[in-house]
Amino acid sequence: MSRVSKPHEIVERALELSTADGCVVIADEQSSANLRWAGNALTTNGVTRGRTLTVIATVDGAQGTASGVVSRSAVTADDLEPLVRAAEAAARGAGPAEDAQPLVAGVPVSPDFTDAPAETDSDVFAEFAPALGDAFARARSGGRELYGFANHELTTTYLGTSTGLRLRHDQPTGTLELNAKSPDRTRSSWAGRSTRDFKDVDPAELDAELAQRLRWAEHRIELPAGRYETLLPPTAVADLLIYQLWSSAARDAAEGRTVFSKPGGGTRIGEQLSGLPLTLRSDPNAPGLESAPFVIAHASGDGASVFDNGLPLTPTDWVRDGRLEHLTTTRHTAGLTGLPVAPAIDNLVLEGGGERSLEEMVAATTGRGLLLTCMWYIREVDPATLLLTGLTRDGVYLVEDGEVVGEVNNFRFNESPVDLLSRATEAGRTEKTLPREWGDWFTRSAMPALRIPDFNMSSVSPGV
Repeated sequence: MSRVSKPHEIVERALELSTADGCVVIADEQSSANLRWAGNALTTNGVTRGRTLTVIATVDGAQGTASGVVSRSAVTADDLEPLVRAAEAAARGAGPAEDAQPLVAGVPVSPDFTDAPAETDSDVFAEFAPALGDAFARARSGGRELYGFANHELTTTYLGTSTGLRLRHDQPTGTLELNAKSPDRTRSSWAGRSTRDFKDVDPAELDAELAQRLRWAEHRIELPAGRYETLLPPTAVADLLIYQLWSSAARDAAEGRTVFSKPGGGTRIGEQLSGLPLTLRSDPNAPGLESAPFVIAHASGDGASVFDNGLPLTPTDWVRDGRLEHLTTTRHTAGLTGLPVAPAIDNLVLEGGGERSLEEMVAATTGRGLLLTCMWYIREVDPATLLLTGLTRDGVYLVEDGEVVGEVNNFRFNESPVDLLSRATEAGRTEKTLPREWGDWFTRSAMPALRIPDFNMSSVSPGV
């Protein structure tokens, strides 16, 4: 049995062992490399490897088709039959699956399906690590301390089905989070980046950005809660619109439970959400943000169905020129709502036609406004309006007549991303960004900065 150890062999053997009416097997081979640092010095680094196998069994019955899903890590050839039998037992013990559909059929085979999985290792930091060391030296001489981590993961997914699909996808995911603090810990700022290979990340650029923000924070200004013209940087826009995407299930909208529900019934598809020519889209082939070009569903839920595994994904505009175009659907929920099939895709891009950088938008600010660094602890208050609450973090700055004049206190905010789209008066240049709140779950995004004339800072929040 030891010869059955390669990922594609594990998938094939599991399919052979299945006695269910249908079977989907997903093997995820994951490797990761990381660096961590504190006080301008590396503290830890490491490399890991892992395997997770998911078996989805489907059983046809008089009342309909049931499904059973079992996932286990560190699976070897000897674990296969018990795992397959457990999935089959789960299916036979379950009632009919509401999202049941015929498994995706056809004979597409990825040409590299039988190749070894792609792997990452510490070499991914070969250029980045020395540059980070130079940033430590500059920070020490500038009287600031750098903290943070860099992580790179490479997941190769092998998907096989009893209907003949043999698909593979290699997904690199890199994240960098860098925090600069004053030695007395009274001033702090954050920057993050998303990357596929760490070749497009410049620690010197990030350190210079953070140094400037710490200088701004030397002058402290207390402001009350209220509505302020606010510049949301790309990372904050990403956090808000990712939550909007996660809340855009067509079935929930059609059943009257979300911000995308139309009063009196139906959905708001076709409505104008913004006066700006904003387009919110996902594309598995978006340059620098490439993601799986087919559905990979380890479990069924509001926005995914295990029966859709292997379904091809195509570019989708969720909002086009400010108009709501699509809500997320599986094949099942598309049938329920009468809307096109539009599964979620693992990236998100907002484009508004603007060309200004965030710095240029600051310089163009007349009167008084706020510049945010990032948001965190975002939670939903009201699904009917998608009202979110959260906190600003690591620097809120006061802008007067095009110049930053100091740092102000943090705030709690209450805002709906859908409402913000309707009130935005300017969108800047779209650029790759890393969401601060959702960076552990959703890393592939490109957003512009947005100017909001009346962002609701509902209360003052203590702390850095």
